[in-house]
Amino acid sequence: MRALVVFESMYGNTRVIADNIADGLRASHEVTVVPVAGATPELTAAADLLVVGGPTHMHGMPNAASRKMAAEAAHKEGSGLKMDPDAAGPGLREWLHDLGDGHGPAAAFDTRIDGVPAFTGRAGRGIARALRQHGYVLVTSPESFLIGKHNTLLDGEDSRARSWGSALGTAASNARASTHA
Repeated sequence: MRALVVFESMYGNTRVIADNIADGLRASHEVTVVPVAGATPELTAAADLLVVGGPTHMHGMPNAASRKMAAEAAHKEGSGLKMDPDAAGPGLREWLHDLGDGHGPAAAFDTRIDGVPAFTGRAGRGIARALRQHGYVLVTSPESFLIGKHNTLLDGEDSRARSWGSALGTAASNARASTHA
């Protein structure tokens, strides 16, 4: 089975999580990981499982204004922030808007600041909603991976992402088996 992991990343944390989710999925799936700019309709259509994630900005998915603010923050003297190489490309919000009709299992994830979700927001919920609107069936609830105050992943989040990817692979395989039974 083929899995496609699509991500948007501003400072690289979401890319790291996407790569770790892919590592966990590799036990049960052939996996392709791409930034949103590389998520072509052909790749998406060929996937048996679609996993989509991005950073949480202003309580939800990034938009043009929040991406601009992220870039401005990274360019400030002494910020210590470094832009992801693919950050300048199109965003998840736009990609999800143009996503064609779904045909199978999917999952959503986000990265967000460590804190109560009511205060931090969760981009994964909006991603999941968009996937469902396009006909995808979520095999699990959206998952959040946490970032600390110095804009780095909290200890253990990378291994938690691998574990989530492994569990996701099992859930997707079970979902496909039950629909084909």
